Amino acid sequence: MSQSVSFSQAENMGRDFRHLDMMNLMAELDQFKKKTEQLLLLNELHARLAGAVDLPSMIEAFSVWLMPLVEHDLVAYHNPDRKRSYMYSSCHGPDRQRIFKLAEKLFQSRAEKAAHGWHEQDFYVRNWHLGSMDSSGLVLVLRQTKVIDAEEASLISQGLEVLREPLQRALDYEDLFIIARRDVLTGLANRRVFEERIGPLMDNSKRHHHPLTLACMDLDHFKQINDKLGHAEGDRVLKKVADTFKGMVRSSDLLVRMGGDEFFLVLPETCLESAKVLAERLCKAVDDLAIYSAPGQKLGVSIGLSQWQPGMTIEQWLQDTDELLYQAKDNGRCQVCL
Repeated sequence: MSQSVSFSQAENMGRDFRHLDMMNLMAELDQFKKKTEQLLLLNELHARLAGAVDLPSMIEAFSVWLMPLVEHDLVAYHNPDRKRSYMYSSCHGPDRQRIFKLAEKLFQSRAEKAAHGWHEQDFYVRNWHLGSMDSSGLVLVLRQTKVIDAEEASLISQGLEVLREPLQRALDYEDLFIIARRDVLTGLANRRVFEERIGPLMDNSKRHHHPLTLACMDLDHFKQINDKLGHAEGDRVLKKVADTFKGMVRSSDLLVRMGGDEFFLVLPETCLESAKVLAERLCKAVDDLAIYSAPGQKLGVSIGLSQWQPGMTIEQWLQDTDELLYQAKDNGRCQVCL
C-alpha cells in the first residue's frame, strides 16, 4: 500500500513539475513576444525618423508614431542653450493655441525641475530630459486629464532613446543650414538667401498684383574707416549699421548683406513712394550714428530705389537699381535716388 502511494505521489509530482515547466515556458514566450513587439515598434520609429532631416519633422514623426500607442495632445521640445523649440499638437483652433501657450509657460518656468508628472490646468504633463545628448534638451508630453501611467511612460522613454541621436543630427544640420544662409559678421541674410527668395517674391508680386520694391544701399566713406581706423573698427561699424537697419524694417522684408559695405533691402507689398519714406529714414539713422573716419568724412549711406514691373527680368531690375544707387552717390551721397 505504501509503495502504491509512493508511485502515485511521484506521478503527481511529475505532473506538477511538468505544469510548472510549461508555465515558465509560457511566461518566457510571453516575455519574448512582448520584447519582439517592442522591437518592431521601435524599428517603425527608426523608419519614420529616417525620412526626417530637421527638428520639426523629427518631433512630428515621433508624435505620429506615438499617437496609436500613447494618446496625447502635444509633444514639445525645448533647448534654451541652442535657442530651439518646436511644438506639435493634434489639437485644432482655440485648443491648439491654448496648449501651445501652456507649453511655452512650462518651458519658461523651467518645468524640468519637476520629478514626476503633474496636472497643469486640465492637462496632465510629463517631461523627459534627453540625457547625455544635451543637458538642456527637454521633451514635454501633454494630454487632457488622463494620467500617463508607468507602462506608457516606459514606452515613451524607449522611443526617446531612439529619437536622441537623429535629433542631435537634425540640430547640427540646422546649425549648418543657418550658418550657410547668414552673414557671419552681421547676422543678416546673405547673398544665397537673396538668390533663393527673389524669384518667388517676384512671382508672388505678379500673381497678386502687389508692388515689390528693391533698395540697393552702399555705405559712404566706409573705405576710409577701414584704411584709417583699421579693419576691426570697420567690422564694428558694419555690425552697428546692420543692427540699425534690422531695427527699422519689418519681419516680412528681406534685408541682406551682399558683401563688403553693400546691402539689399527687398520690400514686399510696398510701393515706391512708401519705400522712399523708409529709405530716407535709413539715411538719417546712419547719419545719426555720427561715425567719422576723419574730420569732414562722416559715414553715410546712398540708396538706389526701384519698383519691379511685370516682364522685367531680375538682371534688368538689379541693373536699374544699381544705376540709381550710383546716381545717388554722384548727387552728393547720403541720399535716396529713384
